[in-house]
Amino acid sequence: MGQKVKKIPMRRCVGCMEKYEKSELVRVLRTPDGDVKIDATGRANGRGAYLCRRRACLEKALKNRGLERSLDMKIPEAVMDELKKEMDALEST
Repeated sequence: MGQKVKKIPMRRCVGCMEKYEKSELVRVLRTPDGDVKIDATGRANGRGAYLCRRRACLEKALKNRGLERSLDMKIPEAVMDELKKEMDALEST
């Protein structure tokens, strides 16, 4: 018999709206407390949205409110700035 083919989970970037493998994307998380942060593990509890590892996708997701719709909340300006800093750090690695 043939080998079983392992299914690769796909997710859509809320910035560019392209589909990628889950492992290629960054998960932005709204915690049960209402905080918004980047989830490095991809497994933390809370509502998540996925973004490419590019600053341009984060900018687009903030501009078209795709991130706010996905997380189902208004994102404060201070949190947006923090997300941009975290995304810059991820992009440079």
